[in-house]
This record gives sequence, C-alpha cells and structure tokens, in this order.
Amino acid sequence: MSVVKLGVLRDHDFRQLFAADTISQIGSQVTILALPLVAVLALHATPFEVGVLAACETAAFLLVGLPAGAWVDRMRRRNVLMAGDLGRAAVLATVPLAWWADVLTMPQLYAVALVTGVLTVFFDVAYQSYLPHLVGKEHLVEGNSKLEVVRATTQLAGPTAAGLLIQALTGPVAVALDAVSFLGSALFVGRIRKRESRPERQPDAHLGREILEGLRFVFGNRLLRAIAACTGSSNLFGAIVQAMLILYLARDLGLKPGVIGLIFSAYGIGGLVGALITRRVAAWLGQGPTIWISSVVFGISGLAIPLAAPGWRLVLAVVAMIVFSICVVVYNVTQVSFRQGLTPDRLLGRMNATMRFLVWGTMPVGGLLGGLLGTWFGVHNALWIGAIASALTFLPVFLSPLRTMRSLPDIQPAEVAQDSR
Repeated sequence: MSVVKLGVLRDHDFRQLFAADTISQIGSQVTILALPLVAVLALHATPFEVGVLAACETAAFLLVGLPAGAWVDRMRRRNVLMAGDLGRAAVLATVPLAWWADVLTMPQLYAVALVTGVLTVFFDVAYQSYLPHLVGKEHLVEGNSKLEVVRATTQLAGPTAAGLLIQALTGPVAVALDAVSFLGSALFVGRIRKRESRPERQPDAHLGREILEGLRFVFGNRLLRAIAACTGSSNLFGAIVQAMLILYLARDLGLKPGVIGLIFSAYGIGGLVGALITRRVAAWLGQGPTIWISSVVFGISGLAIPLAAPGWRLVLAVVAMIVFSICVVVYNVTQVSFRQGLTPDRLLGRMNATMRFLVWGTMPVGGLLGGLLGTWFGVHNALWIGAIASALTFLPVFLSPLRTMRSLPDIQPAEVAQDSR
C-alpha cells in the first residue's frame, strides 16, 4: 500500500484509534446476534422477554442521549474511551461466567444490555469528539471516511462471521470473545500518545439550560421537526421488526445461527452501496427530494421482510433488506448533511444531541412494543404490524417544504435568534 493511500493512517495516534474501533466494531457485531440468540436458544425466552431485551439494548439513547455530549465535553476523551472499553469487557464477561455456573437469567441479560448500551453511547460521543484532536480539522473528512469504512465492512462480514461463531461455539462463548475484543480495543486506546488538557468548566455552564436550548432550536424549526418525526417514527416501527426478526428466523423458520448471520449481512451490502451512491443521488434529485424519496423506498421494501420463508421468499426478503439498507444510508447521509448545513456552528453539538435523543430514543420503546405485539398477536403478525407502519413514516418529510427543496434555505440571523431563544 502506498504512503499516499495510507493518508492519516501514517499518524501513530490515529492508527491506534483506527485499530481500537476496528476491534470494537467486530466484537459488537458478535454481541448484536449473540445476546438475543442466548435468550432464544439457551433461556427459551418468550416474545415479550426478547422485546424487553431489545429495548434494553437501545434504552441508553433515551436515558443518557441528551446529557452525554455535555458530560463528555467536561472530561478527557481518551479516559472516557478506555473506561467505556474496560467497562463493556467486564459487563459482557458476566454472561459466559453465569452460563458456565448455570445461573444465567433473563434479568441479567437485561442488565448487561442496558449497561453496555450506556457505555457505548459515551464511547461513541467521545471518539467523535476526540478525532479532531488527533488528526486536526483539515483531515476530519478523511479520518471519518476511514472509520466509516470500518463500520460498513464489519456490518457486511460481521453478522456472517458472528453467526458461524455462535453456531460453532454457542452464544455465551461468543460473548466471552466479544469481552476480550473490548480489552484489545482498550489496549490500543492506551497507546495513543497525544494527551488532552483537562477541559475548563465555564463558570456559567448549566447542563439543563444547554439541553433546553438545543430542544428549542430543533422544535422551533419546521424542517428539523419533519426530519425528526420521520426518522423517529421509522426507528420506532423498525425496532418492532428488529426485535421480532431474530426470534422469527430462529424459532419459527428454524434457521441456524450461521444462516441468520448471513441474512443480516445483507444490511452491510446495502450500506456499502448506499455510501457509494448518495452524493450522486442527492446531486441528481436535490437534497429535499432525496430525503423523502429514499424514505418512501425503504418503507416499501421493508414490507417484503415478513414474507421471509424457506425457498425463494427468503431470497426475496434478503434482496428487500439490501434495498432497504441502501435507502436508509442514502436517507441518513443526506438528512444529517442537511441538518449540519442548516444549523449555526454554536448549536451543532446540541442539535445533534437533541436529534439523537429524539430519533434513537424511540428504539427501546419499539423493542418493548414489539415484544408486546409478539405476545398478543404472534411473532409473524408483529412483523407485519411494524412493516406496514414503517411504510407510512415518509409522510412528515413528504408533507413538508423538503418535498421540493433541492438545496438548503439561507439561515437568517433573526431566525437563529428566534429558534435558539
């Protein structure tokens, strides 16, 4: 590989962060499949219990999504990264230990999922904030691109490898390997040489006031409200589908973990394709139309997922998952870029934290709702309810000015003052 192609990877500290993120992402792909499969195959969990577990995995977005950014800004980011890795390693290690001692229970899996999720939120916020310190603002695009390649690649190959690993070694053993992976990640973070000075806390800093300002800006802007409504509702109903999908594939269809992992790799294929075509699609259609059209297509394609059954219908569902993932990535990249361009610099952090809280905070609710629907109406019917509802989530952006808006509107100083007041 040439020096030119290496780019920021020539920098020692970025290489350590890159290696830590790679190891962490691979391990996380194992746990995404392993925890619910431990619940389904080892503990014979009910649909409601699987739904509660799914809710616990994403509850951190709702519980600490808003204040996490402000808290991280008050600490040394490298220390947060190491604490997140070591904490996740310790928590995950309790699963195989309890399984070997024959004392593993669903409440323990709930606690592991919840604590791991909280630590992941802090890790993600910290590494995104730490990157400018490591590579400088002039190399941010390149640094983020290389880390995005890691994420997309692990989503492509990770589920298949995770499924085969779980099938060969059982879910608890796979979770043990994930715990070891976080220790490896912490080791590389510890090798970063650049040290941050301890952030100085401003005398007038007030967490509640800062959070409220971000909420007012998002809710006061019609375009941001529409994006939040579309994304949040899509995540809500999508979480219903995701909570029941593994249970449906493993129990109702009787598929082996290796096959389930291969199926979930379809999301990675779509993610890579989506990342490659987003810029051209947005340039062709315009930002606003790209947002609503991609949301229409991923909603419609999701209707094929409950059709999964052995034979050609399973192939159809996998193709639909690829199309779904392509459109989700196109939607997300476009709407995030749109939001960043629309927001004044001084409000970017709070806008992003507020949007993350609003659109990811619906996921634990969806997971719990999926468990309830699966209990009341059956797992397959719960999949249909989530898929049909997801097909309607494009309406907020379609009925907004985004429908015909090819580019960003100009931000007027008076509007900024009004929105952030």
